[in-house]
Amino acid sequence: MKNLYEEMSFWDRLYIPALIKGLFTTIKHIPRSKRSTSYQYPEDQRSVDERNDRYRGIHKLTVDNQGNEKCVACFLCATACPADCIAIEAESAPEGWQTGEGYQREKHPKSFEINMLRCIFCGYCVEACPEDAIQMTGITLPQYFRETQQNEEILGRKRSDFIFNKEKLISNNSISKQGLNIYSE
Repeated sequence: MKNLYEEMSFWDRLYIPALIKGLFTTIKHIPRSKRSTSYQYPEDQRSVDERNDRYRGIHKLTVDNQGNEKCVACFLCATACPADCIAIEAESAPEGWQTGEGYQREKHPKSFEINMLRCIFCGYCVEACPEDAIQMTGITLPQYFRETQQNEEILGRKRSDFIFNKEKLISNNSISKQGLNIYSE
C-alpha cells in the first residue's frame, strides 16, 4: 500500500503517462462510436415506430363495461407520484356503480387532473393503481396535440392545454397505441 504522504516521482508530477494512456483509450473507442443505436428523433422517425409496449406516453383513465370510470378515488396514484402532478377530488359514488369484483363503490373522482407540465412520465401512478384505472398510451404529448387539433387550432400554446381533466383523460381511451400498463411484460 502506498503512503499518502509519499513524495510524487518525476513522471507522476508530469502526468504524461496518464495523459497518453487516456488518449489511447479514447482512440481505441472511436471506431465503435459509428455503430450508434441512438435515433435522432425529430430527423429520424424510426424511433416512433419501434417503441416497445413499455413506452410511457400520455395518460388515460379507463372505463368499465357500463361506461363508468374504473377509478375509485383511492388517491394511491397521487400519493405515488413523485412530481405531485395528480389532483383528485372525491365524491360518493352513485347507487349501482360496482368495482371489478362486484362490490358497491364507496366513491369516485368528482375531478381528476394531471398537470402534464409537471409530469415526469415515470409510470408510478400506473403501478400504484389497484383498479387498473390509469394507464399510459404509446404516444407522446406533441403527437397527441398534432392528432387532436382541429381547424388550424394550435394546441400547446397555453398552460391550460397541458392540464388534462377527467373528460380529456377518458377520451384518451380512443387511442389505440398501447403503452405502459400493469399487464405489459
